[in-house]
Amino acid sequence: MKMEIRRLFPGDDALVMQVAEDVFDEPVRPDRLADYLREPGHFMIVALADGVVVGQCAAVIHRHPDKVSELYIDEVGVSPAFQRQGIARDMLDAMFAIGREHGCEEAWVGTEPDNVAARALYESRKEPHGAAQDFVMYVYEL
Repeated sequence: MKMEIRRLFPGDDALVMQVAEDVFDEPVRPDRLADYLREPGHFMIVALADGVVVGQCAAVIHRHPDKVSELYIDEVGVSPAFQRQGIARDMLDAMFAIGREHGCEEAWVGTEPDNVAARALYESRKEPHGAAQDFVMYVYEL
């Protein structure tokens, strides 16, 4: 099986039409994907196994007037059949490289307290900036 970690660009929408189970939270809508890929500062990395998306990592650059630019890792997902093979780690490495290319000095990611697999991945990274932090999130319907 040929595995490839690849950054998506506008026009690469067709690459994400064959997706393995549980890579994304919901089915991918081509119009939303196209909008996402066209938006400056939005990035997506996918892992392809023989042309099928088995992993994805999405991130956004946040620029601030008073702080360093940071790369927010919004989503990381790998199909259960492909987990624990280093795919998520490789996608994060590729995304961190994109962040550095765009002048980001930090990257951050969050997960649920009971997501043991995600926490193990994030805590295994070579240079975490301190321990996991408590976080409170509020969601507003718009």
